[in-house]
Amino acid sequence: MSQERLEASLDIDLRSAREIVRIIQEQDALVAGAVAAEADRIAHAIDQIAERVLHGGRLFYAGAGTSGRIAMLDASELPPTYGIDPSLVRVLMAGGERAFLHAVEGAEDDEEAAIAAVNAEVKAEDAVVGIAASGTTPYTVAAIRRANMLGALTVAVTSNANSPLASEADIVIAPNSGAEVIMGSSRMKSGTAQKLVLNTLSTGVMIRLGRVYSNLMIDMPATNEKLRNRAVRMVELAAGVQRPAAVQAIRDAEGNVKLATVIAQKKMTADDARSLLAAHNGNLREVLET
Repeated sequence: MSQERLEASLDIDLRSAREIVRIIQEQDALVAGAVAAEADRIAHAIDQIAERVLHGGRLFYAGAGTSGRIAMLDASELPPTYGIDPSLVRVLMAGGERAFLHAVEGAEDDEEAAIAAVNAEVKAEDAVVGIAASGTTPYTVAAIRRANMLGALTVAVTSNANSPLASEADIVIAPNSGAEVIMGSSRMKSGTAQKLVLNTLSTGVMIRLGRVYSNLMIDMPATNEKLRNRAVRMVELAAGVQRPAAVQAIRDAEGNVKLATVIAQKKMTADDARSLLAAHNGNLREVLET
């Protein structure tokens, strides 16, 4: 836990820069193993969250300080990567939007604000992931407790398996990342563990939602030159066509990779490709294999 004192860094203030780097990196290397030990619980959470979202629910992250900022980083990258509506994955942040950039005094202790935020947005069909290194943050614990009362699925992401947050959640993901190099600085190993867990959770959910074909992000909006080139390459790979055919298909599909892939592989018009995708609920693999 981050509040324990790490023996290996007791004299870190006397070390050279190279030794400081070595100590930090040796500790960072332990994080992946701690997260890997939670693989079954992460997989269970992916299945349960995806099931909710497939039936009209949304995914919420709840957190304060570093945990909330890591959650916002994950949530904000999903629309440009997978083409989802930004409202599908939301962050309930202690202190509100201002707290993403500035410390808001007392925000993490404000249980009433957490309850109000959950009441305003969360429904029974939703999933709420509470993120707190210590597992004791009052805002996050209150958010998960209230979400439970509403019937939502609740998940805890914490470095403390024996915490109030863990005791409240339906699914507990608790990588034991150990004491921090700088005592109490949970933005370090605990934060890295949280980033790894949320990356895996959200990516797994997007795959389960059909937003990935093979290992290609086929719902990515092509909003700039770099992404347009990436989109063409994805059509080449997914449809098995040469670049000129992929470029034309992307034009015909107005930048929609999934649609362009069907156009190129099936050699059909955009309207026919759109109808075929709709008949298969947008599942590209089903369309390409029929």
